[in-house]
Amino acid sequence: MERHVEPLAYPIPSDEALEPPAEWAELRGRCPVAPIRLPSGDQAALLTRYSDVKQVLADPRFTRDLGAAGGARVAANESGGVFSSPMSQAIPQDGEDHQRWRRMVGRWFTAKRIAALRPGIAAMAEQLIDAMVDDGRPADLRASLGFPLPVWVICDLLGVPESDRDRFSHWSDTLLNLTRYSDQEITEAQVEFFGYMSRQVAARRADPGDDLLSSLLTETGPDGKGLDETTLIATGLGLLVAGHETTANMIGKMVAMLLADRTRWERLLADRSLVRVAVEETLRYDANSGIGLPRYITEDVEVGGAVIPRGTTVMCSMAAANRDEEAFEHADEMVLERSPNPHLAFGTGAHSCLGQALARTELQTVLEVLLDRLPTLELAVAPEKLERVDGLVVGGLRAVPVRW
Repeated sequence: MERHVEPLAYPIPSDEALEPPAEWAELRGRCPVAPIRLPSGDQAALLTRYSDVKQVLADPRFTRDLGAAGGARVAANESGGVFSSPMSQAIPQDGEDHQRWRRMVGRWFTAKRIAALRPGIAAMAEQLIDAMVDDGRPADLRASLGFPLPVWVICDLLGVPESDRDRFSHWSDTLLNLTRYSDQEITEAQVEFFGYMSRQVAARRADPGDDLLSSLLTETGPDGKGLDETTLIATGLGLLVAGHETTANMIGKMVAMLLADRTRWERLLADRSLVRVAVEETLRYDANSGIGLPRYITEDVEVGGAVIPRGTTVMCSMAAANRDEEAFEHADEMVLERSPNPHLAFGTGAHSCLGQALARTELQTVLEVLLDRLPTLELAVAPEKLERVDGLVVGGLRAVPVRW
């Protein structure tokens, strides 16, 4: 890492919400392991090349333990944000304990279970689109469809009332924000969420249902042990912040990307068989996916032709890696039929996104329903007028104004 170079402020801003920062291409070519300054003020190393990001995410020597001595805090608040909070650390971060946790929770994300959710997701999308149409045009697709749908799915999985979705949205926004909230507000959100989920766990103990929490209360791993209550609540938190906020934002960005050049939307209207691969391409092409994945290294490791010293926090930018011309031909073009498409939007290796099949199903289903219901859909503003949401761990748009 070139320590003499002045660290870049991170995240790197972009002139347009759907476009990547100009610095990405330069960094991949000149400084693939670049010094950056996080919102907290702490320094880290940024990786932007596909091969380097994939290497680090798959290397068990790079851990998620940002609470280690010398680990960089990501967020501007003292708690360090969702990556460093005690709640997030309650889930085993590495090794066999982490794999055991993944196996137990992963039973709820099998292809069979996800396929069973699709009709309900489609029905909810129809209902939300009905309400959006009734309210008239133009509409904010992010607020009308993007945000309520995934939180409904998470509430359904956890078995909690849909009427609580506004509270879930507030907790999700607070715990994923890097700069907007004070330490006191973040602590209050954590306490509220912990109390809420503790009551939900107690209710499932007394009267189990057909939901994820009930299942995790009764199931055990190969060692005969189940999950303790703190890990259960942390699992609920993980599902909330990862399963709600990321997919909610991606629905809006996906539609915006497809409508920014409306020939893309027209191609999907003409050929619905492209929906699955088009969703994958929007995931790869997304230049506003968020801050990336931080990792901490406890020994010197060579990456990208440079030695990363032990004690360094590394930020893996999957979005920058997904625009790497060395990995993807015509990487800066959206190629709807691109296949294969080994993008890193969901990470890779032992910590790849556990709910990626669910996210894909939500995105595919929403897109199919929109194509059916609103074939004349278009952006109500020029693409360059779209605005990013700043300060979140995940990337999003403030609004997605549409008409039909």
